[in-house]
Amino acid sequence: MKFPSKVVPFAESTFAYFTPILTALDGKQYTPLSLYTKLPLNRRPDLPEYIDALTCLFALRKIELDSELGVLRRVV
Repeated sequence: MKFPSKVVPFAESTFAYFTPILTALDGKQYTPLSLYTKLPLNRRPDLPEYIDALTCLFALRKIELDSELGVLRRVV
């Protein structure tokens, strides 16, 4: 996980991926894989960064996982 600092600009940190992920989930549900493909190519993180971003959003209770359907959704 990359935290913004003097060395790592915000645009290269894990936090920068929160907005594209939450925007893609706005009013929709996706599996983690299909959500990854919905992210714009220029804003798509590598897989470990993507998992870190999802983990953070889940811990912050901004997204939830429906374990029966296997989909992510944005918490309102």
